[in-house]
Amino acid sequence: MSNDTIGNDESIIARNGGGAMRIFVFKSEVNPNLRAFGGDLAGIKLPGQFKPWRAVGTIASNQDLPYKIARDDIEKAISENGFQLFRLKKRTKAAS
Repeated sequence: MSNDTIGNDESIIARNGGGAMRIFVFKSEVNPNLRAFGGDLAGIKLPGQFKPWRAVGTIASNQDLPYKIARDDIEKAISENGFQLFRLKKRTKAAS
C-alpha cells in the first residue's frame, strides 16, 4: 500500500514508506532552458510566470537525480516551496 500524503491544497507528494519522494521534472514552454522539480504530476505549485509547464520525466525514489544534484536539497526545496528551479547550461559549439 502506498504512503502518499495529501496536503490541504490536494497536491500529492509521493513517498515510499517515509523514504525518498518521487520527483517530477518539468520544462518551461516560455523559457526552453528552464526546468523544475516538483512533488506532484500536475505541477500546481510551479511559478506562474514561466507557464505553461510540461511534465518531461519522473525520478523514482530509488533513482539518483540528473546533473549530479543532491536529492536531499531538492526534496527540502519541494517540501518548503513546492518546487525547485534549475537551468540547463547552454551548449557551446565544439571547436573544429
